[in-house]
Amino acid sequence: MGVPSTFFPAILFLSCFICLYPDLATAKHAATGVTRHYKFNIRMHNVTRLCGTKSIVTVNGKFPGPRIIAREGDRLVIKVVNHVPYNISIHWHGIRQLRSGWADGPAYITQCPIQTGQSYVYNYSIIGQTGTLWYHAHVSWIRSTLYGPIVILPRRNTSYPFLKPYKEVPIMFGEWWKADTEAVINQALQTGAGPNNSDAYTINGLPGPLYNCSQPKETFRLNVKPGKTYMLRLINAALNDELFFKITNHTFTVVDADASYVKPFETDTIYITPGQTSNVLLKTKNLTSNARFLMAARPYSTAASGTFDNTTVVGVLEYNRNTMQFSNTSIKNLPLPPLPAINATSYVANWTNKFRSLGPPVNVPQTVQNRYFFTVGLGNDLCPKNQTCQGPNGTKFAASVNNISFSLPTTALLQARFFGKSNSIFSTNFPTSPLHPFNYTGPPPNNTFVSHGTKVVVLPYNTTVELVMQGTTIFGAENHPLHLHGFNFYVVGQGAGNFNSTTDPANFNLVDPVERNTVGVPSGGWVAVRFRADNPGVWFMHCHIEIHLSWGLRMAWAVMDGKLPNQKLLPPPSDLPKC
Repeated sequence: MGVPSTFFPAILFLSCFICLYPDLATAKHAATGVTRHYKFNIRMHNVTRLCGTKSIVTVNGKFPGPRIIAREGDRLVIKVVNHVPYNISIHWHGIRQLRSGWADGPAYITQCPIQTGQSYVYNYSIIGQTGTLWYHAHVSWIRSTLYGPIVILPRRNTSYPFLKPYKEVPIMFGEWWKADTEAVINQALQTGAGPNNSDAYTINGLPGPLYNCSQPKETFRLNVKPGKTYMLRLINAALNDELFFKITNHTFTVVDADASYVKPFETDTIYITPGQTSNVLLKTKNLTSNARFLMAARPYSTAASGTFDNTTVVGVLEYNRNTMQFSNTSIKNLPLPPLPAINATSYVANWTNKFRSLGPPVNVPQTVQNRYFFTVGLGNDLCPKNQTCQGPNGTKFAASVNNISFSLPTTALLQARFFGKSNSIFSTNFPTSPLHPFNYTGPPPNNTFVSHGTKVVVLPYNTTVELVMQGTTIFGAENHPLHLHGFNFYVVGQGAGNFNSTTDPANFNLVDPVERNTVGVPSGGWVAVRFRADNPGVWFMHCHIEIHLSWGLRMAWAVMDGKLPNQKLLPPPSDLPKC
């Protein structure tokens, strides 16, 4: 349940792993890498935070869940056994899943969820990726507690493109909810209102001393030695909040985003959206005496409607730590690092513009065969008869892509496609651009109601895609972190206001754009990405703010098989869960 007080350097991760977790992982050497076997028992486990104990969904009784550690080129075989009274599916966030879409995990997209008492083996390889990714439940709001880090080390006999760090430390930002999150989302969908807020933010599952009734053991403590370089593997696992992160009187060097190397740059403040990961180097000071510094995270939000958890989580960076426990009072007296304003949109825009792929090569598509323009944002639904709704003007909140709020089917889309039954499950007429254009970042149109459907975009194998995602301001401008399953994409452009298809493409970066799997559609602005459809399957794309996902800000891409055998989706495994 707790966070280890010491962390192993990368070189020891793999050699010590099996002795540390004998019940969790075994490895078998193959010609190109290692096959690593894990067993995830999904169980309810009592966890106490902020003077309250609740039963939460965990992996092997741990919160956050245990680390998966592998090298590029390894195969992972993970048996997930569901012992809880909820349906479960797990997404391996950011893993490319080349031809292994059956292991991707989003419920009703690539698989039916694992029912109580059932199991499923996720089997996939890590190809061409090094860095930090993560796993999380991908059904309803179960991921509020079911998540953990995926550490991908370089292949043997290769190294990082920077000086090897002294130690590596996963840092997962999350939320703590006193309420049952399944009840929270069910109530929000029933009433049509925004959901209740989380009660605290967490660092590695711990809320820190600024929250009422927090105990000293509920503060994350990172013990460091002077004059060393630590790599922090940052992951934002929060359900609904983008975050700023800072350590008093320290700076970071950003070297990676979403398990892709970037041109290193220095900063004293990190911005990270739900779903994103980043590796940053922290060079410690040459201090000879004991010293403590606060690390802090708090949200970024421009939402004009609804409330959000406007609190701050802190942990402690400790030099030459002695063994004496500290009191919350002593920690509260330390200076808090100054973080950007809650609504610091200009900071976010400047931050995202700093990212460039390390390269070479940088394989951004230079020519485009398929162009799409998607609006993303909030809208509303009519209130059902004989019901009182608490959304805008007595309606229900909804969210959409190109004004289509995606309806989850009752059979997984990938199964329907593979077995030739797609016509009865989904349609392939998702619009390439909005059917009713309007001033997307100006006054709202007269009709703000969304339509509903299970529609996908069909892409021929290996064709290139340019997608411009335009934020709307119908019920307030918000940043929308859009995550694409099955692919990385290159972020070739972004801007404020409405995208201009005549003038904006001239400023696209086609030389060294950053490669990501999750990108923020700017508040009141747009972002342009390019990718190659080289992975057959059905791939979910959605906002990683969970309430927006629940409201329907999601869609799917169906990528066809290629002509060659190694360009086709493999058949489903025999234990694929049934609906």
